Amino acid sequence: MGTARAKPTSKAESGAKKVKFSTHPTSDKIYYVFSGIILTSILIAVAYPLIYVLSASFSSGTAVSSGQVLLWPVDISLEGYQAVFKNKDILRSYGNTFLYTILGTFINVTVVMTCAYALSRPGLRGRNFFMILFTFTMFFSGGLIPFYMLMRNLHLIDTMWAMVLPGALSVYNMIIARTFIQSSIPGELVEATSMDGCSDIRFFFSFVLPLSKAVIAVITLFSAVGHWNAYFNALMYLNDRSLYPLQVILREILIMNQVDVSMIMDPELQQANVQAAAVLKYALIVVATLPILCVYPFIQKYFVKGVMIGSLKG
Repeated sequence: MGTARAKPTSKAESGAKKVKFSTHPTSDKIYYVFSGIILTSILIAVAYPLIYVLSASFSSGTAVSSGQVLLWPVDISLEGYQAVFKNKDILRSYGNTFLYTILGTFINVTVVMTCAYALSRPGLRGRNFFMILFTFTMFFSGGLIPFYMLMRNLHLIDTMWAMVLPGALSVYNMIIARTFIQSSIPGELVEATSMDGCSDIRFFFSFVLPLSKAVIAVITLFSAVGHWNAYFNALMYLNDRSLYPLQVILREILIMNQVDVSMIMDPELQQANVQAAAVLKYALIVVATLPILCVYPFIQKYFVKGVMIGSLKG
């Protein structure tokens, strides 16, 4: 007997076996086009000032003063950065800002995490009362003058501690950290370790901190950016110029225009000072912004996770 031959399939049957993917409807295509145009416009609006500042900092003073710099550097020069690093006030304030940022961030993270862990424990007596007390300070304060009198009575005026101790506990960050600990660290783990004789201090350092890297990264970024950009406390509590942070010196150069070029009688010298000041401003902005921009990529993977957990569960 001969083998049975398979019947040839018709075109309709073969076409039915093919999976047809539906294309996006016209309304979706229009939405994607308009959203792409809007997002691209926002990107250009945000990126262009940054590119312009960077390009101007690497351009010559003549090109910047005459408005020749539009997108790319013109007559590439490093005179702005040379002026920045030759200025003793800028170098000293740069070191002060690093010191205030590192010390202040360490104090912030330490106080926030210890307070958040204590308030996350359900067995803490008066936990709700303390939460209400902390939350109250987010909406009401004693005012600027009483706070200045407090700083003066504590002998913190004209000291570095005036830049790092005020605001050591951020209630907002503390609530995020407390919520993170409650949602990420199960109560069974606390009970199991306590049965083995683990104290609260050891549990905090051995379990809570290693498991809270995401929220610690978020708090570190928030605190570091706040201390790096802080200038109001320096204006209020610092009289010694050697303690000024970088942002105060930047404010003097950008806003107060400390060098009055109109007092210079020589036109050539006056023009040279105008050109040097123009380049110095952009170079100083780049130098003041670069450290924070370099830190962000290292903690980006923790950033979204830490913020979202703290915002979705209260």
